[in-house]
Amino acid sequence: MALQAPVNIQNIVFATPELWPTMSAVLKSPWQGLTRHSTSANAARQNQTYRAAGSADITQATEHQGRSALTLPESLQSLPMSAFRNIPSPDVLRSIPTVAGTIASVPHNALRLCNPMARHMPFKAMMARQYSTTSRIGPLANLRPVPRPGNLGLALAQRPSIFGSTSRNVLAHLEQTANNNPTSATAQNAFYSALLRAGMSNIIVERYQTGHFATSPAVDALYMKALDKLGQSEGAAAFQSAKDAQGGNALSPQQMQALGQAVGAHIGGGQLGKTRGGSGHKSDPLYVVIEESMWSTIFKWARWLLSFGLSAYVALILITLFVETSGVLKKVGGGSTAEVRPEHQNTRFSDVHGCDEAKEELQDIVDFLKNPDRYNKLGGRLPKGVLLIGPPGTGKTLLARAVAGEAGVPFFYMSGSEFDEVYVGVGAKRVRELFNAARSKAPAIVFIDELDAVGGKRNSRDANYHRQTLNQLLNDLDGFDQSTGVIFIAATNHPEILDKALTRPGRFDRHVAVELPDIRGRMAILKHHMKKIRLAPEVDLSKVARGTPGFSGADLENVANSAAIRASKNQNKYVTVDDLEWAKDKIMMGAEKRSRVVHLKDKLHTAYHEGGHTLVGLYTKMFQEVHKATILPRGSANGVTHFLPNEATHQTRQEYLAYIQMCMGGKMAEELIYGEENVSSGASSDIQQATAAAHRMVTVFGFSDRLGNVDLYSNYRDLSPDTKRLIDNEVRRIIEEARMNAKQLLKEHRKELDLLAQGLVQYETLDKEEILKVIKGEKLPDRFMSMPDTPIKIPDIPATPAINPPAPGNGSDPPGPPPGPGVPAS
Repeated sequence: MALQAPVNIQNIVFATPELWPTMSAVLKSPWQGLTRHSTSANAARQNQTYRAAGSADITQATEHQGRSALTLPESLQSLPMSAFRNIPSPDVLRSIPTVAGTIASVPHNALRLCNPMARHMPFKAMMARQYSTTSRIGPLANLRPVPRPGNLGLALAQRPSIFGSTSRNVLAHLEQTANNNPTSATAQNAFYSALLRAGMSNIIVERYQTGHFATSPAVDALYMKALDKLGQSEGAAAFQSAKDAQGGNALSPQQMQALGQAVGAHIGGGQLGKTRGGSGHKSDPLYVVIEESMWSTIFKWARWLLSFGLSAYVALILITLFVETSGVLKKVGGGSTAEVRPEHQNTRFSDVHGCDEAKEELQDIVDFLKNPDRYNKLGGRLPKGVLLIGPPGTGKTLLARAVAGEAGVPFFYMSGSEFDEVYVGVGAKRVRELFNAARSKAPAIVFIDELDAVGGKRNSRDANYHRQTLNQLLNDLDGFDQSTGVIFIAATNHPEILDKALTRPGRFDRHVAVELPDIRGRMAILKHHMKKIRLAPEVDLSKVARGTPGFSGADLENVANSAAIRASKNQNKYVTVDDLEWAKDKIMMGAEKRSRVVHLKDKLHTAYHEGGHTLVGLYTKMFQEVHKATILPRGSANGVTHFLPNEATHQTRQEYLAYIQMCMGGKMAEELIYGEENVSSGASSDIQQATAAAHRMVTVFGFSDRLGNVDLYSNYRDLSPDTKRLIDNEVRRIIEEARMNAKQLLKEHRKELDLLAQGLVQYETLDKEEILKVIKGEKLPDRFMSMPDTPIKIPDIPATPAINPPAPGNGSDPPGPPPGPGVPAS
């Protein structure tokens, strides 16, 4: 129900009951604080006085009305004066009066509601939200339409008469006061009393049952009277029984605690919400909703954002310090640390063997690092950089470490692959760091292994970061001063692919070749690595050195280590010759595969194939020495015949022809024994190696009489079809001549071929001395036979047709790329 009235002078009179409690609280608050310093007995007596005053509210109200000149409205005369007074709590009375406490004791909306004009300002309610359990328009939902003069309708039906009852203005004022103060039981009591006198009991019941407005014993009594007038006496009796069961009008401790929290929130700037019909009992709890004001919420969010920003800033600083100190980002790509640290070497020239010439050239570098004044005094300068060139495993890195160890200077080591990573610009940065660190530790040695990884020839297709790294390296090499005492040493296996700007004089002035060791170097290397190995007395290292031509220093170290491991595995006291031979054969021919099951027929076929290679190599002049033949699978081959390479640096035309003839010996042995139609596919690698050697003879070495001394290898793709046809015909002619010679040689030594094949089947592996005994028909008493009781049947010799060379090709086959250098037959 909504009862409205125009604003007039009479409303000022009705505003007086609301203004009086507010002014009373403001005036009494400072004086009540003076009782804080009184004794506890006086405080207790004062509390009893307030409680006694509460019990005699009606008498005091009557006396006050008699003394006061103010005349209350008719609807409010029945109410006690204590309902219009805001009595402070004992805690407030004992507190020291302050300005904040005085203002806090004033009700939230009392001053605004004292002005009748402010009550009807709609924008004020929109600007300051009334916190409650209902929505913003919740109180408006209970307002009833104001009956107009011409259409009163139901409102007039509820009024007994137009004259002699409560006026519309009073009801409108009381309703607005009750709606503006939903938590004030006094306002609700006044409004309900006026409604009851006006005969609007149904509005009282409906408003009370919503639970949105405060209640008190007086309000409950008016609600029961309204139920009685509506004929709902049973509901009134049930309501009274429920109130008695809950303890009458006394508040429970839970209710007192909730009210205390609400008052505390109200003083702190919050808004007290509505209670929804709770009694404080366990089965019917008291619900109190307290919401903060808008400014309090803004302050809370601002404080949270400020705290979060400060915490994030501090955390970011700590994370940055951790990343900078630990170098986590530098370890993502697996690179080195930011600071390049030198190494102090203990390696000496006495630890380096097999490269005496290279050591002599590097002695000058050591002398310069030890006595730099001697060279600077005469005006001479040593080379800035030294480039070590040689095959892998020849000791290039060991030489650089020995130079640093002999000179006693710091040694900075980096690999060419460590400069460039996934991040652009890292390579150039690391080059600068490397050279700056070397300058700070001068005299020093900077060594870059695998220089071709960073110093390859530049072209337009290279990535930008690769060119940046090389340009920075060239710039730092030019910036070096010979008098600084920093020597730059680099090593590479492929000097031909290095950029010419890197190898020119002024950057790498001296190129030192580190070749494979000769027999004396291999002997010295074996003695050096055998110092810590217990050798058997019968071991002759000179024989091992003679049987390992082409071995590098790393290969010889591997031989010594593998032999020691095998002897330890077999629980031998010493490393024997068999252990060294086993380790040497493993490196030269690959590991044995004894677990593979091979049938006798396949063994015999492989034995004739390897026997053909062995006999052709053994009886061909100007060819390499036979080392060992075996039919045991090694690596990817079913059998291997190994020849010791010559240590000569040059090979003649006759040696190339003998090599091609040896390659064709295996296929010719199969063809001689089994026929042309039964030749196996094991000769494919032999044909490939023979073709490669013949092609190099024709195109590279000029060993062809028809084509002459012309380089046809470099520009092979640019040659005319006729020239390519001539090359193919000449290669085919050389191979066919070698094939015919190998077949004729095997026919002449057919008996030796059968004996050698039987010996390979029985003994599986034969060295040169054993091969010579077997082809003479001698026994090997020191060897165990794999099949002593199994007779080996030699295949029948088929009728061989006449062998004629094929007709020359017409060159219709497309030429392939030039083959690589020849390798030993397998």
